[in-house]
Amino acid sequence: MDIDFDAPLDYLPRIKSYYVGLGYGKPYEWAKLDDVPFANLQKPLSAARIGIVTTASLFNPANGEQGPGAPYNGKAKFFTSYAEPIAPFPDVRVAHIAIDRAHTTASDTASYFPLAALLRLADARYIGSVSPNFYGLPTNRSQRVTTQTDCPKLLSLCQADAVDAVVMVPNCPVCHQSTALAAAHLEAAGIATVIMGCARDIIAYVGAPRLLFNDLPLGNGAGLPHDQPSQDLAAKLAVDLLVDATAPRTIKQSPLQWTGAANWKKDYSNIALLSKAEIARLRAEFDAVKQDAAKLKKAL
Repeated sequence: MDIDFDAPLDYLPRIKSYYVGLGYGKPYEWAKLDDVPFANLQKPLSAARIGIVTTASLFNPANGEQGPGAPYNGKAKFFTSYAEPIAPFPDVRVAHIAIDRAHTTASDTASYFPLAALLRLADARYIGSVSPNFYGLPTNRSQRVTTQTDCPKLLSLCQADAVDAVVMVPNCPVCHQSTALAAAHLEAAGIATVIMGCARDIIAYVGAPRLLFNDLPLGNGAGLPHDQPSQDLAAKLAVDLLVDATAPRTIKQSPLQWTGAANWKKDYSNIALLSKAEIARLRAEFDAVKQDAAKLKKAL
């Protein structure tokens, strides 16, 4: 398989072939917005209250392994939009979603949750303030539930805190779809949004007002792990896009480059690289994760 390592990874065909290869039959049908709402930021950045929307979940030790390098863990999933204080600094994890576990470990929260970087921008008076709460958005394959349940609740939480704009950070392929749908819902209500994402083709296909594209392995939408300058740059580029974008579907690529192995674009969910035994193992693991998540959802 020839891979152009300088081009963005096309996640849609890769994911389609992966799940078909695992034996799941009919491919998933991704959302596609015909019209993408667009709201201009109504205040200067230096006066704007910025919120963070994340697909990460709050750490709960009762939910099993969730630390750096943890395997895919369905017990850590959440199923409703939430708001939680930014102080004390929250402990959010991404073990419940499909980040690139082969090339990144989620050992640095700041690479997928840009709170520290946004607080530094607020301290520098580059933005007005960070909302006292951050907001969780479920990773939901059901587009109906996302649009009819998760997005309206997220909007009400953001409105309650009088946010002027939000920075949204998806961490997995379906997370990118969820944040794009949520962005449309918030923008229709007058709240400007920008997504900091790693799956450019998914956001472009679904449609979103603004995307800061970081060409990094999934799980690093807010910058390189353990690299504060890259995280600060990503946060600044994201909030700048709230002002600089003049129309929906605006995509800006950051200059950040992955410093780890160059073959991450070849490896991610590549069914062609797997043996029959590996495919059978992954299918069994994925089924077990789905069962854990289904039990948790049923218990709610």
